[in-house]
Amino acid sequence: MVLPCYDRTMVQTDNLQKQFKDAKGKPVKAVNGVSIQAVPGQVFGLLGINGAGKTTMLRMLSTVIRPTGGSASVAGFDVVREPEKVRQSIGFLSTTTALYGRLTAVEILNYYGALYGMDDAELKQRRDWALAKFGINEFKDRLCDKLSTGQKQRVSIARTIIHNPPVLFLDEPTAGLDVVTSQTVMEFIEESRAEGKTVVFSTHIMSEAERLCDRISVIHGGMIKGEGTVHDLTAQTNQPNLEKAFLALVKDEEGAAE
Repeated sequence: MVLPCYDRTMVQTDNLQKQFKDAKGKPVKAVNGVSIQAVPGQVFGLLGINGAGKTTMLRMLSTVIRPTGGSASVAGFDVVREPEKVRQSIGFLSTTTALYGRLTAVEILNYYGALYGMDDAELKQRRDWALAKFGINEFKDRLCDKLSTGQKQRVSIARTIIHNPPVLFLDEPTAGLDVVTSQTVMEFIEESRAEGKTVVFSTHIMSEAERLCDRISVIHGGMIKGEGTVHDLTAQTNQPNLEKAFLALVKDEEGAAE
């Protein structure tokens, strides 16, 4: 496991770009020149509507897809040249990653722990902690195909952090969760920050961003429209709260939201 280095930037992008082609072969810039920095002991938020480019950013940072321009590094490792080292340093929770339906919840955690090379004692300690932390014990021996949406999300979060990575990429981690479990997840994010981890957190929920994020990048149309603390963003836009600041940042010249 790669240990965190707390005296450096843990996540950095420089003019990061990703271009796809639509059904007609026309190029579409999903991420268009994004530069961010995130450091240990910080929750860095990517705030934007669905389709803004948040998930594409996280997929590039986690080495799932390759950038088409610019550069990015995680824990000091280049995402293109050193993808295996990046993967050892991160936990990535994606909204689209499915569980193995024929495995139980506890088998999922055992499987992912083995993939990360954890020894039996370390895996048992982390597994038992995760089962209790996210309320999985009551259904730990149930097949994942038989779990509810919220239960599956809890297992997905547990497998994301089973190896205790220094960097967490969380793509809308409270999706599908009830209020009580959402609170557990947000408390875990706050605890991770207190432990010195670097958390990059994607959301479109203003209250979550206000509560959790030390810095926020407002992303829209694949570009950064504003960045700073909640106070910075409200001051820059002369708005009373984050929601109104966000709307002001993503409006087009005619004053209608893009």
